[in-house]
Amino acid sequence: MAEENSPVTSQHSKKHAPALTHFQGHWCLSQLVPNVISFQKHFQALDDDIVLASKPKTGTTWLKSLAFSIMNRNRFTLSDSPLNSSNPHDLVPYFEMTLYKDGQIPDFADVSSPRLFSTHLPYQALAESIKQSNSRIVYIARNPLDVIVSLWHFITSKPERADWTLEECFEQFCRGEEAYGPFWDHVLRYWKESSEKPNKVLFLKYEDMKENAKPHIRKMAEFMGFPFSVEEETAGVIEEIAKFCSLSNLKDLEVNKTGTLAASPRQTKPFFRKGEVGDYVNYLSNSAVERFCKIFDEKLSGSGLTFRMSLSG
Repeated sequence: MAEENSPVTSQHSKKHAPALTHFQGHWCLSQLVPNVISFQKHFQALDDDIVLASKPKTGTTWLKSLAFSIMNRNRFTLSDSPLNSSNPHDLVPYFEMTLYKDGQIPDFADVSSPRLFSTHLPYQALAESIKQSNSRIVYIARNPLDVIVSLWHFITSKPERADWTLEECFEQFCRGEEAYGPFWDHVLRYWKESSEKPNKVLFLKYEDMKENAKPHIRKMAEFMGFPFSVEEETAGVIEEIAKFCSLSNLKDLEVNKTGTLAASPRQTKPFFRKGEVGDYVNYLSNSAVERFCKIFDEKLSGSGLTFRMSLSG
């Protein structure tokens, strides 16, 4: 294994796959390494900061829209929400991909508190000020088999990555050699922190939220310091936010059908595909599922963390 601050480029990289570098115990997208170092060195967390953390394609866009709506519900009605005209990723920026991009050191002087940020970084790669302060982290996890399929669709939506095969994507996950991975290390560390410091890290599961969003939105709001009042609950505010932030609604907005991100030329449409639970059965063979489940179960053994993964048919 590489030394903590001695990046090593992946030897398994395919020409169509994103370039990865092993850095500080995880596989980082190579072009982001300088950004991560700058973020770790310069970011100073405030006690009322809220950080949304996730692996890619685990429900990040949904989590951002929910958190933004919860936090800003007294500033905007849903009909006036900036989410109607801006993609969630522009409203809740990433540390490593946006704020500290290309050597920038952002000035947060004009950003009102509480501040809302996001990251795909594993816990150990967060700036020390986040870990040491009273800032809070909301983490979302998802069935890794659905993540593999969703990530493959997302990456291959770029013309220059169109020839990257699902088999190559799957093999990377089996090796633990995927962006911000290994997947199991990422989820286990945030799971451990949420168990030991429940006031610091809230651990959510995508599948549970899809099944019944209301209690999880309520829990998010309480954790973030924006609890719903009895009057709001009676008036159906939670249900309204759940409906507004649903994939079907966000997907239908013009900004998410034909727009591009403000911080990059990336089109917004690929962020809204299907969002279904268990869609992996339409793409992965039973033998592939069995193989991955065996690896994953061994990695999660004894942690108490489980994901519902089953064979097709």
